[in-house]
Amino acid sequence: MAVATPRRLPAMAGTIVLAAGLAAAIVALLAIAIAAGGFDVRAALSALVRGAAGSSYAIFSASLVRATPLILTGLAVAIAFHGGILNIGAEGQLLAGAAAATTVALGTSHVFGAATLPVALAAAAVAGAAWAAIPAWLRRRFGVLEVISTIMMNFVALNTVGYLVRGPLQEPTRIYPQSSSLPAWAQLPMLIPGTRLHVGFALAIVAALASWYVISNTAAGFRLRVVGANAHAAASAGRVDVPSVRFRAFLVSGALAGLAGGVELTGVTYALYENISPGYGYTAIAVALLAGLHPGLVVASGAFLGALEAGAAAMQREAGVPLVLVSVVEALIILAIVGARAALARRATRPAEVGA
Repeated sequence: MAVATPRRLPAMAGTIVLAAGLAAAIVALLAIAIAAGGFDVRAALSALVRGAAGSSYAIFSASLVRATPLILTGLAVAIAFHGGILNIGAEGQLLAGAAAATTVALGTSHVFGAATLPVALAAAAVAGAAWAAIPAWLRRRFGVLEVISTIMMNFVALNTVGYLVRGPLQEPTRIYPQSSSLPAWAQLPMLIPGTRLHVGFALAIVAALASWYVISNTAAGFRLRVVGANAHAAASAGRVDVPSVRFRAFLVSGALAGLAGGVELTGVTYALYENISPGYGYTAIAVALLAGLHPGLVVASGAFLGALEAGAAAMQREAGVPLVLVSVVEALIILAIVGARAALARRATRPAEVGA
C-alpha cells in the first residue's frame, strides 16, 4: 500500500483543491447511488445537507461531535503512516482507551474526586499506547507485519469490551450490557452552552496543532519523516535508529487513538458499551489519506467526514436511505483519492526521471 509523503504548502493547496473536487464528486456519486436504490434523490440530498450543516444544532451537536473522534484517530493513523507504519488498529486502541477510562472513572472517582476526568483521559491514552505496543513489539522483535497484528488486535479489543460490559464493568442491575454512567465530575464540559459539542473537540484541535509542530519543526519529526520516506536510506546514514523511531511512533499513534476513546466516553456516551464506536478507527484511515497525512488538514477532513456521517444519519431518518450507501460512496471516494494522488505523484516525478 503506497502512502503519500507530505509536501508542505504546495501539497496542501493541491490537497484542498482535490478535496473540493471530491466533495462535488461525492454529491454526484450519492445522487447516482440514491437513484439506483429507488429513493427520492432530492429529498435524500436535502436531508443530508440539513443533517450535516442545516442549522447550528446540526453543525455543533452532530457534525463536529462526530468529527472529534475522527480527528484524533485520523491523527493517530497519520502519524503512524508518516513513519511508514500501517497502523490499522486505531479501532482497537480506541476501544482499549474507552475501557480504561471507564475503569478509572468508575473505580477511582472517590479517590481522585474532581481530578477524575484528567486521570481517566490519561488512562485512556496510556491504554491506547499499551494496546499499540503489542503489535509494535511483535514487529520489532519478530518482524510480524503490523497490518495483520493490528487488525487482529481490533477483534481482541472488541470482544474484550463485550466481556467487560457483561462482566466486571456491567451496571448494577445486570440487565443491560453496558457499564454504569460516569459521575458528573468525570464528564467533559460542553464547549458551547446549549449544544452537545464538548471540550474534547478543543483537545482534538490542540492535538492536531501539536502534531503539526512536532512533525514539521523538531528533530523527532524530522527522523519520523526520514524513516517514512526511506527507511533503508535512514538506516544507512547511521544516525537514525529506525526500529526505535517506528516503535515510538506506534506508541504515540496508539495514545492518540486511546484518547479518542476516552473523549468519546467522557464527552458523548458517558457509559461503556459494545458499539461505542461505529467504526471511527477504520474511518480514520480515510480521514488521514484525505488529508494527505497533514495534521492540519486532518481537522478539515475529519470535520468533512463527520458532517457526511451526520448527514447520512439524517438521510436515513428522513428519507429511509440506508447508511451503508454513504459508506460505499466513502470507500469509492477514498479509492479515487489514492489513485489520483498516485497518478499526480508519478506525473510530478516524471521530468526528473527523464532528466536523470
